[in-house]
Amino acid sequence: MELSRRTFLSATAGAGAAVALPGTALAGVQAVTTNKVKDLTGPGLTDRFRMAGTDLGIPARAPDGRMVFVFGDTFEEARVGGGWWRSPVALWSNTTNLAGGVEWSGAVGGAAAQQLWDYPHDNPTFSTVLPSDVITIGGSMYLHVMVNKGLGNVVWTEIWRSDNSGANWYHTGAKFDPNIDGGLFQCITWGEGNDGYVYVYSTGFQRNKPIILKRVRSNQIANPAAYEPWGFRNNAWGWGNPATPILNGSFGELCLRPLGGKWILTWFNAGDYRIDGMIMDTPTSNLYTAYRQTLIYGGAWGQENDNHVAQLYGGYIIPGSTLSDLHLSVSQWNTDAGWPYRSMQFRVRGFG
Repeated sequence: MELSRRTFLSATAGAGAAVALPGTALAGVQAVTTNKVKDLTGPGLTDRFRMAGTDLGIPARAPDGRMVFVFGDTFEEARVGGGWWRSPVALWSNTTNLAGGVEWSGAVGGAAAQQLWDYPHDNPTFSTVLPSDVITIGGSMYLHVMVNKGLGNVVWTEIWRSDNSGANWYHTGAKFDPNIDGGLFQCITWGEGNDGYVYVYSTGFQRNKPIILKRVRSNQIANPAAYEPWGFRNNAWGWGNPATPILNGSFGELCLRPLGGKWILTWFNAGDYRIDGMIMDTPTSNLYTAYRQTLIYGGAWGQENDNHVAQLYGGYIIPGSTLSDLHLSVSQWNTDAGWPYRSMQFRVRGFG
């Protein structure tokens, strides 16, 4: 397990460090101001939930108004492989002042954060289940997860549902083959529009593939047959065509959200070793011409600052964010030392 995680993540650990120079910004765009607000997990923060080592922290607003953060591979000790392996797990937060930092109000499962559903890790079929994205539709939450046999080797994906703001989860029956759309429907992110559709950006879980777009009616989200691809055919884009990549690159974790009358996408840009953001009018906007900027650069250990983070990934939008005052859940894992392995909160001002 440790070796596969190291192989998966360490390939990007220095991929862009040579070009991510302090103070650099993309040409032709205004500079953003980025700063780290706090560590979200680790000793003194989440060890009371027996989860000192964890990552991701994908947030959503629960139907009851709280925030739910869903985490990936979680360990009791502050290191990868450090006892009591669980995934996914989740924490609640009542935080309303994001600038003051997210605080935890409790763990799903009780005093100790429990795995959201029971299964044994490293079983003959798969090794772990990792969250991809979570969404709230009406009074229910839906969690898309990737079932992995070794990190990056997805054997299937599926959707789970909670009708009590994340306290209990059950399988919807929705299960997706990892090879559909040429393997580009594995790691997903989704946002609900005001037109009755949920829009889904997705890529492979290998950090070397482009993204595609699908949509599904909000009331059909657990029906795999209802997902409609967006593709280019006969010199025109249209729904129902075979899925065509909407943006090329090496995409890792994705986060698509409607925000401030626009749509925003943040993602781990594995090819350039950084977290980027994009603002568009609609999910079908031309992503090659949409407003885009780097939000946090990758960096080297011992040379970190407010906008350079060593071995970063993730980059999920925290509810309560605005385009001009954006808060992100960002992960970090030192693949050589095993720690840090944590989620952190970053604030980005001036992006929108």
